[in-house]
Amino acid sequence: MACKRKLNVLNGQEMYHFFKKTQRIQQEIMVPFNEAMCYGNTSANLFSDEFNAIRAQTHDVSSVKYHEITLEPLQPLLSKNFMHLALWFGPDMFCQINVLTILAWLDQTQCKKTIDLHLINDNYEHLEKFALEVNGYYDLYKQVLIDKTMPATIYPEPLMKGIELYLNYQNEDSVLMLYIKSNSNVPEKVLVYDLMRNFPEYGLGDIQYMELIRKCWNSI
Repeated sequence: MACKRKLNVLNGQEMYHFFKKTQRIQQEIMVPFNEAMCYGNTSANLFSDEFNAIRAQTHDVSSVKYHEITLEPLQPLLSKNFMHLALWFGPDMFCQINVLTILAWLDQTQCKKTIDLHLINDNYEHLEKFALEVNGYYDLYKQVLIDKTMPATIYPEPLMKGIELYLNYQNEDSVLMLYIKSNSNVPEKVLVYDLMRNFPEYGLGDIQYMELIRKCWNSI
C-alpha cells in the first residue's frame, strides 16, 4: 500500500463525525482514537495482545469488540502508513492521557517524525499548536500510567496539567471524590451531569463518572 501523505488522529468518534460533517480536514486521512486511557489498567507494551486484553476488560467488552471499536480505526496509525502525523485533542485530562499514550507508542516504535499536536476546545475551535519530537514519551507513559508517579519534566504544559489531574483524581481527598461524597443524596444521573458541568478540566464522560460515583458511595 502506498504511504499516505498526512494522517490526522482525533480524540474519539464524536470529534471524527464532526470533522467529517463539517469537512474540517479535506483530502487527508482522519481516524478516531476511541479510548479512555485515563481510566482502568494498562500495559507497558502498547497495543500488544496483553494491552488489548487489559483494555477490553476495562471497558467490559470482548477482545473482538475492542479490536473493532478501537484498533481497526487506528490501522493507518499502527501500520505507520503516513508521512506526517497530526493529533487533534482537547486540553483536558481525558484527552491528554490519550495523547500521552499515542506519543508513547510512537516513541516505543522509534518514530522519528515531528508530530503536530493541535489543541481544540469543546466547540472544536482551535486553541494552540505544538510541534513535538517523540523522544522520552514512552518513559513518561510508564512512569505515569504504570508506576503512578509524577515525572520531573513534562512537555507541553497541557500534558503536564493533564498528568497532574490524572494522578490525583481517584484519590479519596481529590476535588472530584470530595464533591461526590458531599452530594451523596443527589440522584446518580443528576450528579453525573453536575460533575461534567462543574469539572470540565477532567474531560470525563458519563460512564467514567458513574463508576467513580459508585466506587465512592460504596466506600462511605
